[in-house]
Amino acid sequence: MALNVWTLKLFAICIAGILLNLTGSILTNSLDLDVYLDTIGTIFIAALGGYVPGIAVGFFTNLLATLFNKSEMYFSLVSILVAIMTAFFAERGFYEKFSKVLITIPAVVLVTSFSGSLIEELLSLANSFNSWKSVIRIFEHFLNNFSNELPDKGLGILITFFAMKLIPLDIKERFHAIGKMQAPISPEMRREIESNNKFISSLRTKMIFNLMFVTIFIAAMVSSISYTIFQDSSVKDRIRIADGIITMVVNEINPKRVDEFLALGYQAEGYFEVEKKLYNIRASNSDVKYLYVYKIEEDGCHVVFDLDTATLKASEPGSIEEFDESFEEYLPDLLAGKPIPPIIGNDTYGYLLTIYKPIYDSEGNCVCYAGIDFSMDLIIDYGRLFIAEVVTLFSGALIFIFALSLAFIENNILLPVNTMAHCARNFAYNSEEAREQNIERIKSLNIKTNDEIENLYSAFVKTTSDSMNYFENFKKAKVEVEVMNELAHTDSLTRIKNKTAYAETTANIDKNISANRAEFAIIMIDVNYLKRVNDTYGHERGNEYLINACNLVVSIFGKENVYRVGGDEFVAVLEGDKVELCEELVANIRAEIEKFRADDTLEPWEKVSAAIGVAYYNEYTDKTADEVFKRADEDMYKNKLAMKATRKD
Repeated sequence: MALNVWTLKLFAICIAGILLNLTGSILTNSLDLDVYLDTIGTIFIAALGGYVPGIAVGFFTNLLATLFNKSEMYFSLVSILVAIMTAFFAERGFYEKFSKVLITIPAVVLVTSFSGSLIEELLSLANSFNSWKSVIRIFEHFLNNFSNELPDKGLGILITFFAMKLIPLDIKERFHAIGKMQAPISPEMRREIESNNKFISSLRTKMIFNLMFVTIFIAAMVSSISYTIFQDSSVKDRIRIADGIITMVVNEINPKRVDEFLALGYQAEGYFEVEKKLYNIRASNSDVKYLYVYKIEEDGCHVVFDLDTATLKASEPGSIEEFDESFEEYLPDLLAGKPIPPIIGNDTYGYLLTIYKPIYDSEGNCVCYAGIDFSMDLIIDYGRLFIAEVVTLFSGALIFIFALSLAFIENNILLPVNTMAHCARNFAYNSEEAREQNIERIKSLNIKTNDEIENLYSAFVKTTSDSMNYFENFKKAKVEVEVMNELAHTDSLTRIKNKTAYAETTANIDKNISANRAEFAIIMIDVNYLKRVNDTYGHERGNEYLINACNLVVSIFGKENVYRVGGDEFVAVLEGDKVELCEELVANIRAEIEKFRADDTLEPWEKVSAAIGVAYYNEYTDKTADEVFKRADEDMYKNKLAMKATRKD
């Protein structure tokens, strides 16, 4: 709803801009001023709302101005150029400082003065745009226009500069956001998007290229078709007029006297009177270049009548004119006295439309032909003028359509796609807070194009949210798996690795043995007197006794190397460089056990006693870790017997 209100406000301001332009135009025309004042509204709207509103105001100003002056529409291109340059400078901050805005005045005046001068030259039928004279005339127009445009455009730009200072920043931002199909993006995001698209063939580049190609193609096709239709219509109109004139000539020629006029010429009675009538007929239309009456014979055109022109003296009666090349294909019909179609040719006497009409006697025999030549130069001039009018009219309209199409593509396709891509590219997974912020950033885009792009955005939001939910669930599941795995590999009483973990370790050792890279030792520790402590002091004390024994083993061999493989059995596995410490570590644990035995201050469950057995891996004899374990177990039993302990204790 808020967007609609602001759209209506911009629409109302655009109308006000058009009215301001028209008021300035009417005022200057009424007071016969040398300035125009018809672009102040265009400059203001372009600076406030951007390219499309500014172009629209400029275009429709000239469109409405045609109600008072039809030629105004041809100069819509000038107004559109003013809007484009103003929006360009405003986007780059030139309207924020007075020193910068002054730079824009000569730039705008130069462009508008030159484009206006070029249009004036193109629309001038009296001038032929094919020589250095045209360049001189354009330069003269440019100087004259520059002197008029400088105060005009300068005043409009300065008025806009001070007016923009009075408009709050949030209102400017709202007007620039009109037409966008999503929430405004930050300048930082826009810069990053533009930076990422700078060195690649972006969708924007492709669409602009295709849009320009289609626009130029349509303009060329419409101009070509329009020119063809115009030229055909002009030629048909000339043929119709020429046919009417030549009919008047035919009516003035007496077929019975043609041979007499040929033989006697000016001496024939009534010759001058007929010739005078032919001059009058030719004078009735300025496009008639030559008018004559010929009798066609095998040897050429025998002159009956031929009229003088300002540049060419007429042929004498009875003289013979050669056939032009353009008539060669029609000679059989001319000699037979048949009608021939109009001929357009560029021969001895220039680019002409020629019509021959037979003059018949009372018996239906062709005695001669009346001929008329229409100059085609004027048609060429009118064709050039027509093309100039079409180009100038279409250039303004097509730029307006191009701007609208480009704005639609930018707001409905490019901006939503680029912002979604930016959010996806910069999605952070390193923390839960970062992930939540990224989800909120994506949702805050609020893309509302009401088409497939919005469907894509909705799917993007849902997929991202679902992915994050899946990620969180996966993380929780992973933690649970790790906990379960730890429980499966950890002894519940002592919290060290259990027999399952020991089996996995020995399996890896077996792989190393197969690969000839094994180096390890196994220490078997069997706790003495566990049954006696359980029976005498209870299982709680027995458990405490086992924990104390475990703590002793862990303190000597390290928790990462110790496993509980039975009720009162522990195994320490030393690999790699640690094997060298094995003998020292075993001596240390035996020394600690001896200290416990000699300390009478300790409770029975605190006086840890254990039998120790050690075995080293022999690469020549051992095929598995279990073989080493068995030797360590045998060594432990020897130690237990030496300590006068048995498994029944």
